Amino acid sequence: MSPEPTPPSVVFENDRVLAVAKPSGQLVIPGRGLPQGPTLKAQADAHVGTPVFVVHRIDADSSGLVLFAKDAEAHRALNIAFEKRQVAKRYLALVQGAVLADRTVNRPLKQFGSSRVGVVRGGRPAITSFRVLERVGNDTLLEVTPETGKRHQIRVHLYAIGHPILGDPLYGEPLPVGGVPRLMLHALALHVDTVPTGQLSLRAEPPEDFVSIVCQRRKNCPAAD
Repeated sequence: MSPEPTPPSVVFENDRVLAVAKPSGQLVIPGRGLPQGPTLKAQADAHVGTPVFVVHRIDADSSGLVLFAKDAEAHRALNIAFEKRQVAKRYLALVQGAVLADRTVNRPLKQFGSSRVGVVRGGRPAITSFRVLERVGNDTLLEVTPETGKRHQIRVHLYAIGHPILGDPLYGEPLPVGGVPRLMLHALALHVDTVPTGQLSLRAEPPEDFVSIVCQRRKNCPAAD
């Protein structure tokens, strides 16, 4: 008999929705050729006691907020909100090099057979806004707002403007970018107004592995007790 999945890290829960914080390296749902082990959905199913509905996903290498619905009506309402861009999402990204100013990148994206994504004329529209939070050594911590929701959008847009995300195993060189052991992309916050779920304003603080890498790059980590 397979062991029970470990409990997820619950950020918010009511009778219609469940929001959890995913660690870097875990899949939301099973995927061929991707990391194995208990998926986030399996953990959520076990926590709720019945199968939950996947509302959206983040990359296996990313950490942060993932939202599930507990019933079909809530799932449908949340899917519509995501499709109509009525969901505001914010990420943290630690990127290579000095980003000198806030900016918005509007470059079309196309997925190739290798599952990699690239900026291609005639691809699907994709818009991402970046706000500089601080310089971290030779690198930059950004707050990122994706205005569309394409696969690998944040990663590819940052790579395209010369600032790949540290730890990215796909976009940049050499890989992983900067020799960092995890992708430094974290789904920080999400806001949505929907019926029947009501208003959701959720936030998942970055995990210790993200925080410690930022600290190391600052080179001013507090001394351990």
